Amino acid sequence: MRFEVVPPDVDEALGPRILPEAAAEALALAKARAVAVRRPGCLVLGADTLVAVGGRTLGKPSDRAQARAFLGLLSGSTHRVVTGLALGPSPDGPWRVGHAVTEVTMRRIEPAEVEGYLDSGEWEGKAGAYAIQETADRFVTRLEGSRTNVVGLPVELLVEYLRLAGFPVPGVPRSGGAGAIAKSPGAG
Repeated sequence: MRFEVVPPDVDEALGPRILPEAAAEALALAKARAVAVRRPGCLVLGADTLVAVGGRTLGKPSDRAQARAFLGLLSGSTHRVVTGLALGPSPDGPWRVGHAVTEVTMRRIEPAEVEGYLDSGEWEGKAGAYAIQETADRFVTRLEGSRTNVVGLPVELLVEYLRLAGFPVPGVPRSGGAGAIAKSPGAG
């Protein structure tokens, strides 16, 4: 099996009042379909991660000021990280579409820490303006669910989808119940 990263060129703007789970799945499917058109005959994976806090859904911040605002919302709170996943062979499907949800609690982040983190640039291109796989893990006090989901690719769900598509995944135990994983019916 050979892997290739192909930027999907998809508008990631969120519609008003769409649930984060539905938005993450829709964006993942749009990305996968956009790539499938350019890579016929390939099994394509699309993913999109969003952060839900206080009734708001946060994608990637557009600039430093928005990143600061996002981190302010997350500071001292518990939020949900939702990653949608879509796996399929062609633009028309069939597609396996679902999402994983992880709850993350952050301690209060002091203003000087926020500015230092913003200076690092780690927030750029990251849902919710943080990267747990880099140094933002120092803000996290509790994580309930899949850490790989917070990084942006819920490996547990991906392994399940690959196996269902007929690809053996050696060295990975069968479903282990790490985090909440939901599957949508075929979206093709």
